[in-house]
Amino acid sequence: MDSPFPGFGTVINVATVLLGASLGMLVGHRLPERTRSVVTDCLGLVTLLMAALSAYQVTAPSLEDTVGDGAPVLIVLGSLLIGSIAGSLLQIERRLEGLAGVLQRRMRHDGGGHAERERFIEGWMTASLLFCVGPLTILGTLSDGLGRGIDQLVLKSVLDGFAALAFASTFGIGVLMSALSVAVIQGSLTVLGVLLGSVLPDAHIAALTATGGLLLVGIGLRLLRIREIPVGDMLPAIVVAPLLTALVAAFR
Repeated sequence: MDSPFPGFGTVINVATVLLGASLGMLVGHRLPERTRSVVTDCLGLVTLLMAALSAYQVTAPSLEDTVGDGAPVLIVLGSLLIGSIAGSLLQIERRLEGLAGVLQRRMRHDGGGHAERERFIEGWMTASLLFCVGPLTILGTLSDGLGRGIDQLVLKSVLDGFAALAFASTFGIGVLMSALSVAVIQGSLTVLGVLLGSVLPDAHIAALTATGGLLLVGIGLRLLRIREIPVGDMLPAIVVAPLLTALVAAFR
């Protein structure tokens, strides 16, 4: 599917998130708590499925050919360790929570006190990470920027729209604000695709995608209320992954 201009795929994606979240907020209060809890559980399970598909990129032939048979898993492990240590020292998750609180206050979303603020933060962070971390985000935006079509982003937009509807029925307006995260992150990647051409080789994208898949596992575990993994602190890992891949390939 051709795009009339670079970034059109992201525009569609933002629109579907806004539409889905708005519909979810409209009907969410009519659903009993048990139903909303089941919806969240379903999203958690689907997130784990998406995580598995992304993490499977650790076996990508392009990555194995570039760094060797045994190195991909070590690269993902190293990326997570280095990225998580850096993220925890920078207190990224705490800063994201603070930013979410500022956004909430500026929108004058009142009522519920601390519990409502936590609900807003959880909705914004969870939806933003789910919508912005994954193979369709990276490959789709780069394809858009390179003028190769927006098929992947259209598919992602449909998935994100339904997910936003389900999320917003549980988490409310925080999910609506995740459209801003989609616009900034995907828009930035599209610009990189336009300015720099092929930003990353296939092997580097595979390492990044596999690492992002494990971050999605963390999101799934949070949604299922199994463990509160500080996924925000792990975000630098998706930057470390392609850098570590390049380092290993250089010394191979």
